[in-house]
Amino acid sequence: MKKTILVINSGSTSLKYKLFAAGKNLRELQSGYIENIGVGKVKNHNQALKIALQGIGDLNSIVAVGHRVVHGGESLTDPIKINQRVLSVIEQCSKLAPLHNPANIQGIKACLKLLPGVPNIAVFDTGFHQSIPAKAFRYALSEKYYRQHKIRRYGFHGISYQYVIGQALQTKLKGKPRAKIIACHLGGGCSISASIGGKSIDTSMGFTPLEGLIMMSRSGDIDPGVVLFLQGELKMSANQVDQLLNKESGIYGLAGEKDWLRLLQKKRQGNKKAQLAFDMFCYRIRKYIGAYYAALGGLDGLIFTGAIGSGDVTTRRKICAGLPFLKGVPVLAIKTDEEKMIAQEVIKFI
Repeated sequence: MKKTILVINSGSTSLKYKLFAAGKNLRELQSGYIENIGVGKVKNHNQALKIALQGIGDLNSIVAVGHRVVHGGESLTDPIKINQRVLSVIEQCSKLAPLHNPANIQGIKACLKLLPGVPNIAVFDTGFHQSIPAKAFRYALSEKYYRQHKIRRYGFHGISYQYVIGQALQTKLKGKPRAKIIACHLGGGCSISASIGGKSIDTSMGFTPLEGLIMMSRSGDIDPGVVLFLQGELKMSANQVDQLLNKESGIYGLAGEKDWLRLLQKKRQGNKKAQLAFDMFCYRIRKYIGAYYAALGGLDGLIFTGAIGSGDVTTRRKICAGLPFLKGVPVLAIKTDEEKMIAQEVIKFI
């Protein structure tokens, strides 16, 4: 009987899964995407997983399930077998990734219930960035806030970065084991990472996935004084500010769009709000690329990934325009495969 690895990427209203043959090359056997969970015919993640498992058929072949978990804090960094203690820590980290960890937990609990006896392995988005030095991950706050409350830069999209940087080091940058790489993950959530030899040294997302680049509905970098103004002068609650910055800002706040292709279409039609949103989006990324070029002290490769990053050449060209240090530097568009990266980590673990 062939052995397989099932990978679950659970979102708040979706469940993405892939099944891999547990061999050296991790051949993809099957994949699926179930959406509108909780708002359509599929009531919850338990029901969504049942649908996925019915499609898979031979459940006895599954030797392990790998889960993408966005936030593991400082204590959960490497892939780990999920037990009640691990699940409890992931739940505690939900306050740091409220849009992601609760959904990840729902997928985990569904697997524990429907696939009893099969080991479940958590792979963390924050894990890749644990190599970032203190000068980059600490905030300029009193040390007690770091020691007692773990307020620091964690970074996200780590599984995606690990995959695309690994691909670059095996192909275009082969022979450069200490390659200095800037990678941009641009999709619904957006971030940028600087790495040397596949080890992260800095990244734009911070304590939560809100910091850094402009995203589809998140503001990215903003003066903390704006938050104080919103709460003090406009009497907005913490929950209202959270809703504003995470779900009503970014490209959506600027141009009323959450779909990048429609934004580009509006821009071509002369819509000024769409043009401003596009220009701001690209400008912020270009600033970060320049900053990370300085932090790295040079550059061997620039990677774009994510639905926007690897999928839209117009945006890549706009971002790269006017960056003279890119002359002679490979600019790579690499489609990420977080599920395959998770499967690779699961194989190593088991």
